[in-house]
Amino acid sequence: MLSAYILLSSGIITKEGSMKLNWKIFCAVVLLSGVPIAIAQSVTNDVKQTASDTGKDTKKAAHKTGAVTKKAVHKTGHASKTAMNDTKKDTKMAAKKTDQGAHTAAKDTEHAAKKTDATVKKGAKTMGHDMKKGADKTENMMK
Repeated sequence: MLSAYILLSSGIITKEGSMKLNWKIFCAVVLLSGVPIAIAQSVTNDVKQTASDTGKDTKKAAHKTGAVTKKAVHKTGHASKTAMNDTKKDTKMAAKKTDQGAHTAAKDTEHAAKKTDATVKKGAKTMGHDMKKGADKTENMMK
């Protein structure tokens, strides 16, 4: 009512044309009130479409991430298996070389022991012979 009074007192409308103007205002209000509804529906559709697109994109990204992760796990497993086999071969080779070295060392030690034994026997025999000679000389001198 206050707005009608302002319009009347300002001279924008008169009492005779008030019905005409009210009809125009009513039509304008009806037409303009439809704009926010149309905009709201458009926004709603946009939000719904954006949410749907986001869901599809998220699903695609998750699928790609899963595939890449699976491939990485497979490659990591293969690399681990290869490393394990290499380590196994190297360990076997080192053990074989260690065994060969120990065997060679044992043979060398046995050979050295035999040589030492022979040298000791020879030395003892020579020493015994020299002792016998010395005893014979001593006996000859005493006669």
